[in-house]
Amino acid sequence: MAITVKEVEYIAKLSRIELSPEEVSYFTSQLDKILDYINKLEELSISGIEPSTGVLPLKNVLREDEIKPSLDIQQVLSLAVSKEENHFKVPKVIE
Repeated sequence: MAITVKEVEYIAKLSRIELSPEEVSYFTSQLDKILDYINKLEELSISGIEPSTGVLPLKNVLREDEIKPSLDIQQVLSLAVSKEENHFKVPKVIE
């Protein structure tokens, strides 16, 4: 399936990309090669091949939750530049 210059120009227009005549020629050639490769892939027989979600085996990397003591609130707030009651006070970022 060959792609035409007119199709490349149409795709560029849809993408709102301005292409020079040299770029249109270059991309016509490139897209034509890509479509040729896709056509070759369609010739392959894939019957009997199980679908996969990835090429690498996945394993669960999560750990079990453990209850641990947290930091003391007064100790943490003592490190704050600015605080208000039991909260960090930061400059307003939304107008």
